Amino acid sequence: MLAEMRIQGLGVIDDATLELHPGLTVVTGETGAGKTMVVTGLHLLSGGRADASRVRSNTPRALVEGRFEVAPESGAAKVAGEAGAEPDEDGSLIALRSVNSDGRSRAHLGGRAVPNAVLSELSEQLLAVHGQNDQLRLLRPGEQRAVLDRFAGEPVAAVLEQYQRVRADWTAVVRELAERTDRAREWAREAELLKHGLDEIEAVAPEQGEDEALVDEARRLSDVDQLREIAAGAQHAVSGAADGDPESPGAMGLLGDARRRLGAAEDPVLLDLDSRVAEATAVLSDVGAELGGYLDRLDADPGRLEQVLARQAELKNLTKKYAADVDGVLAWAADARERLAGMDTSDEALAALAQRRDELAAELAEHAQVLTKERQEAAVGLAAAVSEELAGLAMAQARLEVVVEPKETEASDTAALAVGDRTLAAGPDGTDEVELRLIAHSGAPSLPIHKGASGGELSRVMLGLEVVLADADTVPTLVFDEVDAGVGGRAAVEIGRRLARLARTHQVVVVTHLAQVAAYADRHLVVDKGSNDTGLTRSDVRTVADGERVAELARMLAGLDSTATGRAHAEELLATAASDKSKAGPAKGGRGGKSAAANPR
Repeated sequence: MLAEMRIQGLGVIDDATLELHPGLTVVTGETGAGKTMVVTGLHLLSGGRADASRVRSNTPRALVEGRFEVAPESGAAKVAGEAGAEPDEDGSLIALRSVNSDGRSRAHLGGRAVPNAVLSELSEQLLAVHGQNDQLRLLRPGEQRAVLDRFAGEPVAAVLEQYQRVRADWTAVVRELAERTDRAREWAREAELLKHGLDEIEAVAPEQGEDEALVDEARRLSDVDQLREIAAGAQHAVSGAADGDPESPGAMGLLGDARRRLGAAEDPVLLDLDSRVAEATAVLSDVGAELGGYLDRLDADPGRLEQVLARQAELKNLTKKYAADVDGVLAWAADARERLAGMDTSDEALAALAQRRDELAAELAEHAQVLTKERQEAAVGLAAAVSEELAGLAMAQARLEVVVEPKETEASDTAALAVGDRTLAAGPDGTDEVELRLIAHSGAPSLPIHKGASGGELSRVMLGLEVVLADADTVPTLVFDEVDAGVGGRAAVEIGRRLARLARTHQVVVVTHLAQVAAYADRHLVVDKGSNDTGLTRSDVRTVADGERVAELARMLAGLDSTATGRAHAEELLATAASDKSKAGPAKGGRGGKSAAANPR
C-alpha cells in the first residue's frame, strides 16, 4: 500500500505531505485548489509522461515522493530487487520522480536512479488509477473486450494464451507461404547463384584454418636448406660430432665429463650438483633427439612445394569471391545452405507449407471457439454484477448487456479464419467483438452505452464497471479521480457505500467533490488554496477530523460552513456512513483479493 506521499512544486501545490489510510482516503477541496495534482503526482510516480507545464511557477522543478509498504516476496519487491533498489530501514520502498521546468525528468527507487520504465513496472504491481479518461477509453471496442477478459480472469486468460501461441505459428506459416509464392521467380535466380557458389566451394573442399597452415608449410619448404643448416649445427652443438670425434664432444659430452668428475667426489655439496647436472643431461638428450627427428622429416621436396602453392591458388580464388579467409568462406557456405533451405519453392515444399497452414488453422479455430464460449459465459456474470451495482445507483430499471459476437470478414482478408461455416477475422485477441450495451428501462432498446445513457447515467454505468472491475483487481491500491462526476443525491450515497466496501479489501484513494462520498472516508484530506507573500497562489493539504470535517462536508453540500442546517446535514451524513461501515466491518485495506464477482462461475 501507499503509506505516504509528498508533493513539491507541482501545479498550485508548493509543499504538501499526504498520509494515506490503509482503507478509504478521500481528497476534497474547492474547484481550482489542486485536488487533481494528487492524481497527477501518482501518475508521475507510476512512470507517466512528464509535463513541464505542471511545474509550479518560479520553481526549478517539481518533485513527487511516495513511500510504499511492500511485502518481501511480492511482485513489487521483485521489480525493486532487479533494479537494485534498497528498502528503507522500516522495510518500506521509497519512489521519487522529479520534473525540471524544461520538461526533463528523473526517477529514483530505493535510493537508486532508475529508468521511468521501472516505476511503470512497479506501479503495475501496486496502483490502479481509474479516472474520467478511463471512462472515455472504455467506450472503445478493444477496451471493452479487455474489460471482459479482466473480469473473466484465468478461464479466459489460459485459453487466450493458447490461442495467441498457435496464432503466432499460423501467421508465420501463412506469411512464409505467401512470400515463397510471390517471390518464386526472384528466389529461383538467387538460389541458382547460391548453388553455384556452394558447388564451387564443395569442389575445392577447404578445411577450417587450412590457408594459415599452408602458409607455414610453404615457408618451411622454401627455406629447407637454411633450416637444415641451423638444425644440424644445433644438433652438433648439443650431441657432438656424429663420428664421436673427441675434439667435438658437444654439450652432452662435456656434461658427461662433468658428471664423471663430480661422481668421484665424496663431498655432499658436489654430489648434489651431480644430480642437477644429470637433470640437464636428460633435457639436452631430449632436445638432441628432437633435433634429429626434425632433420629426418626435413626434406626438400619440390613436388610437395608445388602442390602447396597450387592449393593456395585454389583457396585464394575462393577468398576473392566469398570472404577474406577460408574460415569466412566456410561461414558463407553455411549461411548459403540455410538460405537455400528457406527458398525452396518446389511444389512439394509449397504443398507441405499449405498442409501445415491448414493444420494450424484447424487448431486455431478450436481455440477461438473455446475462447468465444468462455467470454460469453463471463459476459453473463459481468452484466449481472454491473446491473446489480446500477440498481443501487438510482438506475433500478437499467440493465447492462455484454454482447460477444464473432467478427466476420472476407475470405480475402489475410487474417481470415474458417470457424465452422463462418469466415472470421483472427485478430491477436481472438475472433470476438465485445460491446457493452445499456437497456435504460423496461421496454427500452438495447443500445451501446454511449448512445443509451445520458451524461449522468454514463458516469454511473462507468462507476458500476469500475467497482466490479476493482473487485477483480489484485493490485493493493485503487485510485479514483472524480469518477462520480455528474452524480448526486441518493446515488452519491450509494457511491460512497461502494467505495467503502472496496476499502475492506483494498487501499482506496478518491478525489471527489461529493460530500456523500467524502462522508465514508477513513481519512479525509482537504486541499486548501491561498496565496503567499508574493501573491502567488499556493495550496496545502491537511487532514481534517471531527468539527473540521463537519465544516468541510457542509461547505461541499451548500458552499457554506457556518449554517446550522448545513452542519446538521453533514453530521447526518457522517452518522449514516459510520452506521453503514460498522455493519460491514472495519476496512482492511491494502491486502486486496478477488471478490466473488471476479469469478462468476
